[in-house]
Amino acid sequence: MSVRRAAILTKEEIARAVTRISHEILEKNKGSRELAIVGIRNRGYFLAERIAASIARIDGARLPVGALDITLYRDDLSVASEQPIIHKTDIDFDIEEKNVILVDDVLYTGRTIRCALDALIDFGRPRTIQLAVLIDRGHRELPIRADYVGKNLPTSQKELVQVKLEESDGEDSVFIEGLNE
Repeated sequence: MSVRRAAILTKEEIARAVTRISHEILEKNKGSRELAIVGIRNRGYFLAERIAASIARIDGARLPVGALDITLYRDDLSVASEQPIIHKTDIDFDIEEKNVILVDDVLYTGRTIRCALDALIDFGRPRTIQLAVLIDRGHRELPIRADYVGKNLPTSQKELVQVKLEESDGEDSVFIEGLNE
């Protein structure tokens, strides 16, 4: 068996997806009033910063951006690691009555988003929580859907979607990997 790897998004396509998502957020929310953006560590946070920068270019608004660590909220914590790495949650603004855009890189089973919702609610009660993801690969185990999607990517459960971002990986790309049988 060999590993098959296919490019899904290039740097330019990721940039276009971020710009499109930013326009959709502004359209759905009738502008940037009462918006805040929170990204799930790590790549979701980097995407959240990019969306906020894009909205600033489009609308002129500087939105608050926060980073959310969900490690302690995971339902598979004991399976994931004996010594989980806890990152810093950094939400230094009030989310009460805000329309919060929650951002992640890949939406798969929905379990990460469920954890993020639990963690976010610990910071207050937003008016709404909307979900933006770069990739929606399907295979939901929970009734969670994204409001804004960069690319829908039907996959098999045996495949792996790998998102790389300049801020953490030194490049912008999305690949899908699977086994050739």
